[in-house]
Amino acid sequence: QVQLVESGGGLVQAGGSLRLSCAASGLTFSLYAMGWFRQAPGKEREFVAAITWSGGSTYYLESVKGRHTISRDNAKNTVYLQMNALKPEDTAVYYCAVMKGGGRNYASLYEYPYWGQGTQVTVSS
Repeated sequence: QVQLVESGGGLVQAGGSLRLSCAASGLTFSLYAMGWFRQAPGKEREFVAAITWSGGSTYYLESVKGRHTISRDNAKNTVYLQMNALKPEDTAVYYCAVMKGGGRNYASLYEYPYWGQGTQVTVSS
């Protein structure tokens, strides 16, 4: 079965950086777009970034553009989220997810049938 395992979360001061990783198994990774979402306490899960199967196109939440970068290594079945210039409002549990084949709306969580367990990111002010 499909498994996604996130890592790289932690506690960082505002302005710092973290790199999240998501290792996938149980699927032909290179065929699927991937996404990162986050969920802060008391808030709905929201889209952060997505990348097409080839890595040729990326999409971002407006508030993270220029600060965060999504990338993938299809040889390692891994997708990354490099987060720079972190802000307290970036504090959340971050989830990676596999987009369904033929999906079109990269920002919709309903396009993603498989999810990891999440990794906590806490940014202190």
